[in-house]
Amino acid sequence: MDGNRRWARARGFPTLEGHRRGYARVQEVGRWLIDRGTQWATFYLFSTENWKRSAEEVGYLMRLLEEALENDVAGFVRDGIRLRFVGNRARLSERLQALMTRAEEATAVGVRGTIVAAMNYGGQQDIVEGVQALARTGADCSTLTSEQLKSALSTAELPPADFIIRTSGEQRLSNFLLWESAYAELYFTPTHFPDFDEAELDRALAWYASRERRLGV
Repeated sequence: MDGNRRWARARGFPTLEGHRRGYARVQEVGRWLIDRGTQWATFYLFSTENWKRSAEEVGYLMRLLEEALENDVAGFVRDGIRLRFVGNRARLSERLQALMTRAEEATAVGVRGTIVAAMNYGGQQDIVEGVQALARTGADCSTLTSEQLKSALSTAELPPADFIIRTSGEQRLSNFLLWESAYAELYFTPTHFPDFDEAELDRALAWYASRERRLGV
């Protein structure tokens, strides 16, 4: 979901305003996807590399998520949408961890679709931590299977990624769902994420529908 800061600078807004608009857009895009029949939609909220940003920016991003989890979970319950989080929670504040757990529990009965938030997530780190977790159980990692490793990832519940959209002109995965995206279709748009509206989403979905997916066959 790139381009929040660039969107803000282009309009003369403070950088943090771009993040606020971006977070609001996440909820909209998530609901648009669920309304179109998507069963799983994963958003890259905060990467393991994002800690390198300024303390002010990191703190603001954390407060945005806390506010969203305090104020918006009831709407997801009403709409029958499950919320899930992937990534390493250990570095997050106890308050944020508690709000994340509470949101997952409150929305667990949702059947229309699942919105996943990748929070303090990095694909490489997730794989490393999965192998470490298996090693701690005494598993023989020299005979490790892909199924065993998948089960140890924070993303174990997620199906393989079918389609990845990246906004604001960037054309790389940036450590997102590295294991899950082996056969994902990749779509890049120059549109900054706060401007990624329903029309943009439908263009992306139409492009995806036009692809011949052979999954390596």
